[in-house]
Amino acid sequence: IFLFFFNSGLIGRSWAMVFAAGGFKVKLYDIEQQQLTNALENIRKQMKELEESGFLKGALSVEQQLALISICTDLKAAVEGATFIQECTPEKLELKKKIFGQLDLIVGDNVILSSSTSCLLPSKLFTGLKHVKQCIVSHPVNPPYFVPLVEIVPHPETDPSTTERTYALMKRVGQSPVQLNREIEGFVLNRLQYAVISEAWRLVGEGVISPTDLDLVMSDGLGMRYAFIGPLETMHLNAEGISNYCERYREGMRLVLNTFGPVPEFSGEIEQKINQAMSEKVPVAPEALDARRKWRDDCLADLAKLRKQMKSD
Repeated sequence: IFLFFFNSGLIGRSWAMVFAAGGFKVKLYDIEQQQLTNALENIRKQMKELEESGFLKGALSVEQQLALISICTDLKAAVEGATFIQECTPEKLELKKKIFGQLDLIVGDNVILSSSTSCLLPSKLFTGLKHVKQCIVSHPVNPPYFVPLVEIVPHPETDPSTTERTYALMKRVGQSPVQLNREIEGFVLNRLQYAVISEAWRLVGEGVISPTDLDLVMSDGLGMRYAFIGPLETMHLNAEGISNYCERYREGMRLVLNTFGPVPEFSGEIEQKINQAMSEKVPVAPEALDARRKWRDDCLADLAKLRKQMKSD
């Protein structure tokens, strides 16, 4: 089975690695040959490092996985034989619409057209396309190689079989798909993330806590259990079930939630304060940021390995 990934950037490379690990043939498409050459070299380097550290996914060797990935600068040739097309271009509506417009003219009736967008609604991306029933959003979490969640968001006209096939495909390559019943601004992951960011911003801005201590509340507190269970199961386990939790805490929750302030501007003095604190921890320089990202990804790899062991136990 061929999969085809539009754009050879970070997300495109990660998707290629995920699907090659699952044993699928992958075509990487980009208009720039050098971009594709660099992408393949980057994938090879990452796979070698993953193999050495014991984190390479799938049953195939590095060379077997690399043999499944090919590159192409011709759109028609790239699409030929594809059953699933994942667009991974920058988050620009007009660019993405242009790409799906081009694909709409050359794909058959059995190809799934999927976007990696993190915030653009399917109705804005796909409305008016001849193959709209085959269109869907498959939003990954960066980096998808270690963070398995994929939000599957249908267009109002998406055929149920498109959603089912996409869900099954993601499961087959070891991702954790979740299906949204309808589109909504920010989907689900970013709505939850923005709610946390918003209150974090307000707490720091009101002088309740420092930026670094705020992050500790998440990393050494909430985040510890959220790595394994979600907020609803947390409620369930922190009392004698959900109903008992609500009976105990609903008044307190409503009291606290009613004190939340308006949506922050994310600018001005508070931005400067948080920027200073974060920059002291991780300087805003490419080398420092890249080193910290690598540390983050290594931690995610360790966590992914631990979670796999726990599930098998």
